[in-house]
Amino acid sequence: MFYREAGQFKTSYQADNQIFPIRQDRYAMAALLLVAFVAVPWLASPYALSAILIPFLIFALAALGLNILTGYAGQLSLGTAAFMAVGAFASYNFVARIPGIPILLAFVLGGLSAAMVGIAFGLPSLRIRGFYLAASTLATQFFVVWCLTKIPYLTNYSSSGVITAQKISILGYQFDTPGSKYLLVLGVVALMALLAKNMIRSNVGRSWMAVRDMDVAAEVIGFRLMRTKLLAFAVSSFYCGVAGALYAFAYLGTVEPEAYNLDLSFRILFMIIIGGVGSVLGSFLGAAFIVLLPVLLNVLAHGLALPTSVASNLELMVFGALIIFFLIVEPHGLARLWQIGKEKLRLWPFPH
Repeated sequence: MFYREAGQFKTSYQADNQIFPIRQDRYAMAALLLVAFVAVPWLASPYALSAILIPFLIFALAALGLNILTGYAGQLSLGTAAFMAVGAFASYNFVARIPGIPILLAFVLGGLSAAMVGIAFGLPSLRIRGFYLAASTLATQFFVVWCLTKIPYLTNYSSSGVITAQKISILGYQFDTPGSKYLLVLGVVALMALLAKNMIRSNVGRSWMAVRDMDVAAEVIGFRLMRTKLLAFAVSSFYCGVAGALYAFAYLGTVEPEAYNLDLSFRILFMIIIGGVGSVLGSFLGAAFIVLLPVLLNVLAHGLALPTSVASNLELMVFGALIIFFLIVEPHGLARLWQIGKEKLRLWPFPH
């Protein structure tokens, strides 16, 4: 009754092909952005902004980058944290080596640096696939961390390897409070999510999905596998690189190799498994789930007065159980459950 496109007529191909063809979806998205940009900074506490909302948005952006590569292009990757590290360290070095460079330009250049590394390590995808490709990208993780710890120039010759990220300043305005950092991260993530949504609906996105479904058939009908796969690696690494730069500058405040370890790569992979592989919405749902679940488990463990040994392992046990559950019951994750709910709502109250 409330979620139905009855009476909404489309008179052009552009109107039928827009991102949100149903009026209710456009209103809901506008209301969501209004709440996120206006109400949340005013109502949320500094702790909620800096410890929950900012990491949620950054992880959602990284999960979106991995979803482009794994969900839409079908190339399994375990090196997401490595590409984030490249973006973070490259952004730091651009700011440190080039006086007066705008911080947003440094983030873009950091993302481009990650894209070049992604192209280099995406070359094996032309010959191997599946778990063999995952092992290849896993090597990326160890190689990048090794370079960051063994090449002093990348860490500005820091003896500890931990360096303080520069202050974020745009047009003379300092982004030094949780609210201002949240708005900056939200703006970047919203813009890049919109670009990803449009890219997936374009010929580029269709070529990725064709290669994902059957690369031999895609090559037969005219898709160039090399360009398609390497473009997927480049775009995915760019998104992860920008997320890594935001992770260092807006969340951690430091640039260090240990922050981008293998555990972070697996955590981002869990986000797209639980949220939904091949879904922009699934990247956000999975990131929200992974970020909020430890908070809820800590509250539960504190309320039940569980031993410390049990509480520390409870998160890992729940993550493992949920991944198995979603792989068996709903492989397409939370995004598919949300889609099913919308379909039922469109037919309610009629039987179906």
